[in-house]
Amino acid sequence: MRVLVVGAGYAGTIAANRLARKVKAAEITVINPRPDFVERVRLHERIAGTGAAASPLTSMLSEGITARLGTVDKIGDGQVTLDDGASLDFDHLFLAVGSTVEPLPGTVPVGTWEGAEEARAALAQLPGGRAVTVIGGGLTGVETASEIAFGRPDLRVRIVGQTIAASLSAGAQKHVRTGLDRLNVEIVEDTVTQIAPGAGEGGGDMVRLGSRPRFTSDLTLWAIIGSVPDLATRSGLEVDSDGRAVVDEHLRSVTDPRIFVVGDCAAVPGSRAACATAMPQGAHAADTLARVIQGRKPKPYSMGYTGQALSLGRLDGLVQLSRRNDTVRRFYVAGRTAAVAKERVCRYARFGARTAVYAWLRGSK
Repeated sequence: MRVLVVGAGYAGTIAANRLARKVKAAEITVINPRPDFVERVRLHERIAGTGAAASPLTSMLSEGITARLGTVDKIGDGQVTLDDGASLDFDHLFLAVGSTVEPLPGTVPVGTWEGAEEARAALAQLPGGRAVTVIGGGLTGVETASEIAFGRPDLRVRIVGQTIAASLSAGAQKHVRTGLDRLNVEIVEDTVTQIAPGAGEGGGDMVRLGSRPRFTSDLTLWAIIGSVPDLATRSGLEVDSDGRAVVDEHLRSVTDPRIFVVGDCAAVPGSRAACATAMPQGAHAADTLARVIQGRKPKPYSMGYTGQALSLGRLDGLVQLSRRNDTVRRFYVAGRTAAVAKERVCRYARFGARTAVYAWLRGSK
């Protein structure tokens, strides 16, 4: 039985490893555009130079799994076509290409490995006193701005967003603001309308806002996750309005039941883009295929959230507790205790992807 896994993020890696444990006869090939497993939740550390975010993919995959470097151009009837013209047949496929970024022209995206590497190199060349702007008031933007401010206190760092950490409770949002202020991060609540590279003072970027005076930025980073790759659409799979593949209750494409879709590119009701979403989906899909192969009835996918965690530099953080349906509670943990907890969450995600040992909270229904 030939199984292809397209994408080696959290969802794809745990799916491949879990299936390898449960179905010894499966010939599993993981197709990924880069030779590394990227810990997307650590990209802000990579950018700031405070930590690493990649490991060789071969060190993350179980023995017997083949890693194939390449990009899938199209998924057909039991076959995929790669960017180099090669084709591979499959009996079952896991589509796990994640999400992507559509940055405003003139900015550097921080949500992809390539963008993070470009940002890291540019940041390393900036002399002290220069200005770095992070566009995006979500948790990705908050972590990026605070990590840069922590790792490079000689720079002037600002974060721009209509709201800051809006997914958190009111009390948690207040702590985030306090943490950013402690790191001397300027908060600008506005909308960026245009970036004019090289048009600012001293040859920096001119950042134009919706309602405030424009300012100059020597490095402008885009920290907003915008869309998903269009592979599912190009391949003729049914997708929702955001381009995510529509799946049934077992995470199988409603167009082709041989294809499981997991992670950010799957249209699963009530889910959000996060490794906390990708890991259960990848594990469940592998379990479902194993049950089908063994002639057992598959179980519907069920997953409940427990909260959100973010870092504010290396010495501060926040863990926001939530209900299973992902609505936030008032209670949160902050400070160094939360920073340690966030680090453990990141380590557990990598451990789970590599070992396929992972447990999650079931949904409320």
